[in-house]
Amino acid sequence: MQKDALKSLVTKMYEELLINIDNQKSATKEKVVTFLQDAINTISNIQTDNIGSLENTKISFTDAYKEITQESISYYKNSNDRFDEITKLHEEALDEFHAASIDLPKMTEKFVDIQNYMKDEIIRANSIILDLMTKVKTLETNSNLDALTNVFNRRALTTYLHNICAKDTLNHELYLVILDIDDFKNINDTYGHIAGDKILILIANILKRTLRDGDKVFRYGGEEFIIVLNRISNDVCMQVTQRILNIISSNQLIYKGNSLNVTMSIGVTRHDINDTPDTLINRADKALYKSKHGGKNQVNMEML
Repeated sequence: MQKDALKSLVTKMYEELLINIDNQKSATKEKVVTFLQDAINTISNIQTDNIGSLENTKISFTDAYKEITQESISYYKNSNDRFDEITKLHEEALDEFHAASIDLPKMTEKFVDIQNYMKDEIIRANSIILDLMTKVKTLETNSNLDALTNVFNRRALTTYLHNICAKDTLNHELYLVILDIDDFKNINDTYGHIAGDKILILIANILKRTLRDGDKVFRYGGEEFIIVLNRISNDVCMQVTQRILNIISSNQLIYKGNSLNVTMSIGVTRHDINDTPDTLINRADKALYKSKHGGKNQVNMEML
């Protein structure tokens, strides 16, 4: 929601509050507080066309996972209770087996009952686990966050660039920056994928700390990130990307006693009014190619 729209909304609520007070014979502090609380709830429920703040997205994503987790815990508690019942049935059957006189047909019948009971529980367990896995998959598919790095994901990038490129005019300069970790396969091959994941998390955190609130960080896929820099000039854009290179190359990740140093290659391009998401990314990708084949750990720009 734009600034003017917010001001208009707040003004309207202020006017309604005064009318509300005037119309009441006894306007108490509690009634004013109730009205203000209703106003807060109204504002909180407003939906925007843009991607929301990263913190709000995290909260929504976390809450959804909590709900699934609580459902899982509840199921496993019920499942454990049922298997306790089965264990008791086994103990009773064994007690009868050790008795002086054994009724073999009765014993056979009891073990068949227990076996069928366990089969039913296993089928039920598999069904519930499959349902929970489906819910988690749906949540991850519909989320705007990358589960590993907690930055925006490729789905969010597609939506964001589509909205940007759909505008007839853009009143400020916008730059798209694509970053690729140098020799990332060697890190995975030498130290394992867990080390690779930690490197990705480290870089995501560096990018979030380095950039302004209005800039956006996306995990494009694998070892690639994309950042979108808003309201910035060509010179400042190059200064920012060079600073990112310096910070990343000067940081170390200690993993199992090993100091892991990484560098990144960067490609930059500026948004043009005729761009589509594909042309914008492809142009940045060409600049990235120059950085990779020019010796890595450097930034290049590709312009129209």
